[in-house]
Amino acid sequence: MKVFDQSIRQFIEAACSASPTPGGGSVAAVSAALGASMGSMVASLSTGTRFEKNAAQMNTIIAQIKTAIDEFEQIAKQDMESFRLFMDALKMPKDTDEKRAQRSECLQQAAIQAANVPLRLMTQSRDIMALLEKASQIYNKNVISDLGVAVITLDAAIQSAWLTVKINLSSIKNEKTNSNYEKQGMHLLNDAQKIKQSVMNVVMDKIG
Repeated sequence: MKVFDQSIRQFIEAACSASPTPGGGSVAAVSAALGASMGSMVASLSTGTRFEKNAAQMNTIIAQIKTAIDEFEQIAKQDMESFRLFMDALKMPKDTDEKRAQRSECLQQAAIQAANVPLRLMTQSRDIMALLEKASQIYNKNVISDLGVAVITLDAAIQSAWLTVKINLSSIKNEKTNSNYEKQGMHLLNDAQKIKQSVMNVVMDKIG
């Protein structure tokens, strides 16, 4: 079963359980999908006769968000797979130098993958926030609060995914790789904050 094919209740019950998956990274991916869905709704309700001149832009937003939601589902699945890969590496034998070296290499590969997956989530979420921001002045005012919900939820997904990146960086021994992930993550966090504030200024101004 695909991650998004299960019911919300099933996912929540799985997240509530003692099982380590779905964990924070998968929850962040679901949050990103929910935030993006609100962005799509706002764009969908900003079409029609009243908004005819903006139809092409709104349809582009809707199509790009649909693609992003599919990606968020893949990321949720890959996050769970990354955890299993790391746990499998931990269980590898270490009774000889050769086996210890092999185990260490597998742990490094697993840690890098476990950091890379949520970093992709951060990037995709930031990109959707930026996409929504570009049209923030022309959305249907009647659903402008939902635009706020979209960017707040996407930003929350980014902040949550960053925690997953950070905890895995502590296991990556290559300083250059570690530093690159750190720089990318901080850049995405800062971008998201600026975009969220920009959009929320528009939202609050239109709400009055």
